[in-house]
Amino acid sequence: MKVQSYLSFEGRCDEAIAFYKKALGAEVVQLMRYSEAPPMPASDMEDGCGGATPAADKVMHSVLRVGETELMLSDGRCSGQAEFKGIMLSITASTDADARKWFDALAEGGQVMQPLTQTFFTSSFGMLTDRFGVGWLMVVAAA
Repeated sequence: MKVQSYLSFEGRCDEAIAFYKKALGAEVVQLMRYSEAPPMPASDMEDGCGGATPAADKVMHSVLRVGETELMLSDGRCSGQAEFKGIMLSITASTDADARKWFDALAEGGQVMQPLTQTFFTSSFGMLTDRFGVGWLMVVAAA
């Protein structure tokens, strides 16, 4: 079994992809736009599974490779109201320098909840919410 994160940016997915490429060195593995999808059957729209299709240039599905992990991202229904409540993504860095680099990059335009600092359990630990509202926890692997 494999559990992966799927984040809906509600219309800001292209912006998020560019941000994570710059901040974390993420690599786009897959990207499909709504314009590439086959037409939705009318029956799907009638039973509430469809609804209005977002603009053709919006991201229907994407996969980013971030280090050893793949994150899936989408524009969702393009409501403009992305909400990432009750979850955080965690990065385990090998060094304090990497932790600092990624923490500062993710914090740009976001909000630091716990500054990156030494704790009793690791040399660097911090928490933040990035500019999209995604929560991140940064920790250096214990030696």
